[in-house]
Amino acid sequence: MDLNAIDAGAVLLENGRLPEYPPFEEGIRRAPRREARLSAQDKALAVKNALRYIPPQFHAQMAEEFARELQEHGRIYGYRFRPRGQIWGRPIDEYQGSCIEGRAIQVMIDNNLDFDVALYPYELVTYGETGQVCQNWMQYRLLKAYLQQLTREQTLAVLSGHPLGLFRSHENAPRVILTNGLMVGAFDDQQNFNRAAALGVANYGQMTAGGWMYIGPQGIVHGTFNTLLNAGRLKLGIPREGDLAGRLFVSAGLGGMSGAQGKAAEIAGAVALIAEVDDSRIETRFSQGWVSARTASLPEALALAQKHLAEKTPCAIAYHGNIVDLLEYLEREQVHVDLMSDQTSCHAPYDGGYCPQGLTFAQRTEMLDRDPAGFRRLVDESLRRHYALICRFHQRGTYFFDYGNSFLKAVYDAGVKSVCKNGENDLDGFVFPSYVEDILGPCLFDYGYGPFRWCCLSRRPEDLALTDAAAADYLRSHDRRYQDHDNYIWVRDAGKNRLVVGTQCRILYQDARGRTELALIFNDMVRRGQIGPVMLGRDHHDTGGTDSPFRETSNIRDGSNIMADMAVQCFAGNAARGMSYVALHNGGGTGIGRAVNGGFGMVLDGSRRVDDILRAAMPWDVMVGVARRAWAVNENALTTAAEYNLTSPGDHITLPHAAEKGLAEQAVRQAEEKA
Repeated sequence: MDLNAIDAGAVLLENGRLPEYPPFEEGIRRAPRREARLSAQDKALAVKNALRYIPPQFHAQMAEEFARELQEHGRIYGYRFRPRGQIWGRPIDEYQGSCIEGRAIQVMIDNNLDFDVALYPYELVTYGETGQVCQNWMQYRLLKAYLQQLTREQTLAVLSGHPLGLFRSHENAPRVILTNGLMVGAFDDQQNFNRAAALGVANYGQMTAGGWMYIGPQGIVHGTFNTLLNAGRLKLGIPREGDLAGRLFVSAGLGGMSGAQGKAAEIAGAVALIAEVDDSRIETRFSQGWVSARTASLPEALALAQKHLAEKTPCAIAYHGNIVDLLEYLEREQVHVDLMSDQTSCHAPYDGGYCPQGLTFAQRTEMLDRDPAGFRRLVDESLRRHYALICRFHQRGTYFFDYGNSFLKAVYDAGVKSVCKNGENDLDGFVFPSYVEDILGPCLFDYGYGPFRWCCLSRRPEDLALTDAAAADYLRSHDRRYQDHDNYIWVRDAGKNRLVVGTQCRILYQDARGRTELALIFNDMVRRGQIGPVMLGRDHHDTGGTDSPFRETSNIRDGSNIMADMAVQCFAGNAARGMSYVALHNGGGTGIGRAVNGGFGMVLDGSRRVDDILRAAMPWDVMVGVARRAWAVNENALTTAAEYNLTSPGDHITLPHAAEKGLAEQAVRQAEEKA
């Protein structure tokens, strides 16, 4: 296609005409109406903005259509321009493109919009209620057109889903640089973001939706598996090679990322009771085999749980109902709960991410549209009741942890100041730890272990099996820490645990050394023709990719937990070293203004050029986070950084001189006394 034709909007047309309005397949989840308080002038601006993609001869028709979409859905999605039928990550050889990276990125985009993967595929929402690949279907078509034209001497710039255009660069530059929702500081709040999103100028990319690196809920299965195992070790006395047999885990959420909870609990040996208000999400997890039982009966759910606890056999039970109802019932029945969390989308509680007690899922959706202010009041009431129940379970010996979904922040926003450590505000954190504070931070992130992932672009299960076997062989011969043992068990059993949803991808928590060496092994396998090309990436929820005081950097205690330098440095450093594409987002899983996320994708084509990029980029991507954690005087990060300095010629991490315990406090007291 002539590049000039892209500017003319011809890519949106079919034989010079607007495409026929596509049908909507029955049974596919649809996003609720989005709230945005727009003036009449704002609404007109939103329509004007959407018309920028449309050739002028169709403006009158599409203006009416866009205005109607905005009124009905709170957003302009451009449904007319969605390709008909199922979108899915096809084998890479079926895509057009002038370079392998352009074709590989198309695979990842389409995988994120697969009916089996995406939460609301017609609204381009991959997971987390609002995490979108891009804003609308006009952008999708343009992205595909540009990626087909992209060469190894060009870079595509993407701003909140909008393809800004192709620009000359060079072979070792990123092929795509994308950003999502980067608000100017004075406007970096939910209300201004909602307006910008409705105007069509901001996209909520979550962490891996807008970065096109989501691999289905498998990604969070591994993180949850690690979290539960280490929670058991730290709080329940589980030995290094033990599991959670005979232990009860209670939580909520079976949607996109939260859908991992039941599966992870079973792999860890636990009995899980997971509440979910949307029966379609339960059906998805049940049909996948990610929950073993489902019921809308509280007595039946408890009886099943007690049976498996007595037998010490793993079982994930989906309860179709509200988590507050479940907790109230367990309290009345005096059931001991070992571990408790919540993984509903509390980064967006008032957009439908949290369903209040007393409403069915259908009633929640209706009330969101009809009475958003009333819905907000019900959410706040339910959150306060939910939190009070957690406190009572905690007093009886339950270990509760916030799973980084902003649950405790949502409780604070609902008016509960007692959730704050200082009793006043959230600057010093909350009385219950996040899973990063207690578990993932010190046990994994501080050592550099995080969610390394890869996708076999051929879509051949055989390719994934070969990479699984190579990773297992590597870990079997590099068993340095208990983390390596856990991860060996994970990848050894990954095939039989049926974790793949969508294209053939895997996640494996690894440190800087492990990620680099495995990446080189996989690239060599491509070079030898053993497997087809591979896309490397990670969750942005990692050692160094994300700054968020409510999650990823919650165990940073030098005051820098509110700074976003690390995520930006990670993003920029990956670009400088030649990752295939790089992404920077506002929000992540904790919500607008609460995180900055940096991520990447790297295509393994078997070339020596890629080997060189991997040797420089993979250690940087991890160690920038370890270095920041070491500077915050995190004990395990200090050890890891010191070891890295001894074993990595050409690199050197600045290490702190830690103050003697009590010295600074004593100096301050003396100064105050003398003042």
